[in-house]
Amino acid sequence: MKEKKFETTAIREQAKRSENSEHSVPIYATSSFLFEDAEDARAQFADEKEGSIYSRYSNPNNDEFIDKLCLLEGLPKGIATSSGMSAMFASIVAFLKQGDHIVASRALFGSTHQIMTKLLPRWGITHTYVDGNEEQDWEAAILPNTKMLFFETPSNPALELLDMEMIGKLGEKHKLIVNVDNCFATPYLQNPADWGAHVVTHSATKFIDGQGRVLGGAVLTTEDLYPDLKYLARHTGPSMSPFHGWLLSKSLETLAVRMDKHSANALHIADRLEGHADINFVRYPFLKSHPQHELAKKQMRKGGGIVTFELSGGIEQGRKFLDNLEMISISANLGDTRTIATHPASTTHSKLSQDERNSVGISDGLVRLSVGLEHEDDILTDVLQAIEKSK
Repeated sequence: MKEKKFETTAIREQAKRSENSEHSVPIYATSSFLFEDAEDARAQFADEKEGSIYSRYSNPNNDEFIDKLCLLEGLPKGIATSSGMSAMFASIVAFLKQGDHIVASRALFGSTHQIMTKLLPRWGITHTYVDGNEEQDWEAAILPNTKMLFFETPSNPALELLDMEMIGKLGEKHKLIVNVDNCFATPYLQNPADWGAHVVTHSATKFIDGQGRVLGGAVLTTEDLYPDLKYLARHTGPSMSPFHGWLLSKSLETLAVRMDKHSANALHIADRLEGHADINFVRYPFLKSHPQHELAKKQMRKGGGIVTFELSGGIEQGRKFLDNLEMISISANLGDTRTIATHPASTTHSKLSQDERNSVGISDGLVRLSVGLEHEDDILTDVLQAIEKSK
C-alpha cells in the first residue's frame, strides 16, 4: 500500500502476531523473556539482535505503543515511560550534562518549571527563560554552553503558542537540540518534527489515553540521539507497565476521532463564552480573537480540547464557579472523555509565586476547561449556570 493515513496507521500498526494468530495483541504480563541459547542471549545484550530481554528495557506492548507513536509523530525512535513527568525529565537529562544550559519558554507546566528551577541546578544544569515569540529574544538567550531549546505549545494552561518553525531554525543554526512538549495538541493536531524538533515529549495520561485510566509518558527522538535516551531509560528504569502500554496502544486507535470531537466541542464552548459579561477574556487557539490565531492555523490542524477563561471576580469567583458545577468534574487531570474544570492558581501551578504565575498568564480568576466528549449543549449549560451562581 501507499503511505497510510493517520487513522489507519494508528489502528493497523501492531506487534508481530504470535503462533496463536490473535487479532488483538495480548498483554505480555511478564518481567522477563527467554533466550533461544547462549548465543542469542549474547547477541541481544550486545545490541546485535532485536528482542525482548526484560520489561524494564522493552516489552512487546510498550514497543507497539512507541512504534505507533513514532510513525504518527514522524520520528524514528522512542521510549515509553511510567508517567508524563518521567518522560519530561528523561527528555532533558538524557542529553545534558553538568555545565550545560537550556533556553526555555517561561510558559511551562508547573512540574516542568520545578525541574528547571529546583532539580536541574543540583547537577549543574542551568536555564534561561524567554517570553514570547521574538526571535531576537531567543537568540540573545543562547550561550556558548547552551545545548537545548525547550518549550510546550500550546502552553499549559494559558494556551500561549510558540512558533515551532522559528525555534526549529534557531536550533539548526546553533546546532541545538529542540525539545517540544506536545501533550496538549497530540500528534493528530500537530507534529513538531515537521518544524525541526529533535525530541517530542508526551504525557500519555492526557488525550492519548483519553479516558482518565492510566499514567504514562513517551519520549520520541532521532536516530542519533536515541542511544543516549535508551541508555538512560535502561539504567534508571522509568518503565511503563505492559498493561498500560497495551491500553495506550488501543487508545491511539481512537485518537483521531476523539480529538475531532474534543476540538469541535471546545470551539463551540469558547465561541459561546466569548463576550460573556462575567468573563474578562476567553482563550482558544482557533478563536479569531486569540492573539496567535494565525500561528495556530499555520502549525495546528485544529484547536484541541482545552479552553481557558478569566472570571472577572478573581479567585473567589473561581472557587465559587467550581463549587457550583453540577456535571463537570473538578480535577487536576485533563484530556478525559468527561469535561474537567481546574483552577490552576490553587492547584497545578500553586507552587509558583504570584509573580511567576502572572508572568505566564495565570491570573487568580483563570479557569482551565478540558472539554470532553459529552454533548456540547450540556457542557455549555453547566458552565453558564455555574458562572451565574458564582457572582
